[in-house]
Order: sequence, then C-alpha cells, then structure tokens
Amino acid sequence: MKNKNLKNLALLGGLLLLFGFGYASFSFKSDQLKHASVQKAYQDKEKKVMANLAKQGIRVEGLQVTIRVYKEESELELWGKNKEDSNYKRLEVFHICFPSGNLGPKRRKYDLQVPEGFYHVSKFNPNSSYHLALGVNYPNVSDRILGEKNNLGGSIAIHGGCVTVGCIPIKDSFISELYIYCVEARNNGQNPIAITLFPCRLNEANYARLQTNYEGDSDRLNLWEDLKIAYDNWNEKAVLPKVEFMKNGRHKFIK
Repeated sequence: MKNKNLKNLALLGGLLLLFGFGYASFSFKSDQLKHASVQKAYQDKEKKVMANLAKQGIRVEGLQVTIRVYKEESELELWGKNKEDSNYKRLEVFHICFPSGNLGPKRRKYDLQVPEGFYHVSKFNPNSSYHLALGVNYPNVSDRILGEKNNLGGSIAIHGGCVTVGCIPIKDSFISELYIYCVEARNNGQNPIAITLFPCRLNEANYARLQTNYEGDSDRLNLWEDLKIAYDNWNEKAVLPKVEFMKNGRHKFIK
C-alpha cells in the first residue's frame, strides 16, 4: 500500500510539473497579447513571420533568436534557429531610421551615443510611446567599469517611431515583426535574448580603417578588438559566443 501511495504521489507530481511548465511556457505570450499594440502586431505581421520561419525550416515552438546591430550601416539583423540546432540563420534585415552619436561605446548620460558591446533584451514594452519597444540592458558590466561613475544613463531600447536620441529606432512595421519573433522566442523559454552592437561590419578593411582613424583611443580600440573576435567567430560558425566580463571591462570568450 505504501509503495502504491508513493507511486500515486509521484504521478501527481509529474502531472503538476507537466501542466505547470506548460502553463509557464504559454503565459508570457498570453500576457503580451492582452495589450492592443501586440494584438495589432500579430494581426498585421504574424502570417509573414510564420511563413518566413517555415521557409527557413524553423519551428515556431522551437524558435530562438539573436539580434545584431551595425551602427555605421544602419542595419539591424535578426537571426534565428531551432532550439536544438547549433547554427543561426539570418531571418531579417531591418533598416535603422538614423544613427545617433558617433562610432564608439556609450560612456555617460546625455552623450547621444548608441551603446556598443554585448547586451540582451531586458524588457518587452507593449506600451511604449514609440509603438513597441525591446529594452537593451545598458549599462552592462563593462559599461559600469569603464563608464562615468554614477552618470551612465539608461533606458536604451530598440523601438518604433523612427525617432530617437541614443536608442535604435526602426519603422513601426519592422518593430512589429521583430517584437513577434522575440515574443515567440521568449515564450519558448529563451532568456536572455542576446543583442550584439557593433560600430560597423568588422571586416578586415573596416577594422583597419577604425584602427587608423582612432589610433591611440584605447577605450574604443580595446572594445572593437573584442567585438572583432566575436564578429569573425560568427562569420565562421554563426554560433553565439559565451562572453564573460573581466575586471578591467574587457571580455573573455569561453569555448
């Protein structure tokens, strides 16, 4: 009798875990769809998003994504894959309405700079004044080490509206698509969603140009050296690097 009761308890526990995890996996999307702006995005763009995923051989229920931003080229790339796959595929390229600031990292509040480095989506904002917004977790660990202490600023986001000071603005139609991809990935349990912000495409010619134009600027050049490692690795494998922040603000890549 004791063994039977134990088996029944184990079965009940398994069912609770099953339904509990099932509810959790769908609750994020359900919560987002309570907002009219997200409902409208799905109404307008869901078919396009699902068709693109099917074309790429990616299942929506297994979707994972990552975002790559190239400031000089004013391009935001979205890459995706199935959860069990290693390599990402490029899904979309969205034009950034206009750049803010100059090439180089953000080091203080009100400097108009778009950050550069390794970040992730920190917030889904369906009630943004700029249609929809995905928060960027600036300042990250490196920014807190290398930036102006107690004056770093924040509230950096990828958003619609096509206007900004220090953020990454794209058209409302683009943020609607991007938001859906990210909601679906987050709904699948992907957290965090990585965002890598580059000064430009760090091919050999561009990297040599940056080294020449910014000779002696160790702050920029050290960051770009780290980003170059990640850029080259991505072009070879399309695999996200595992990044650790070092005490000096530089980055260590874990194989």
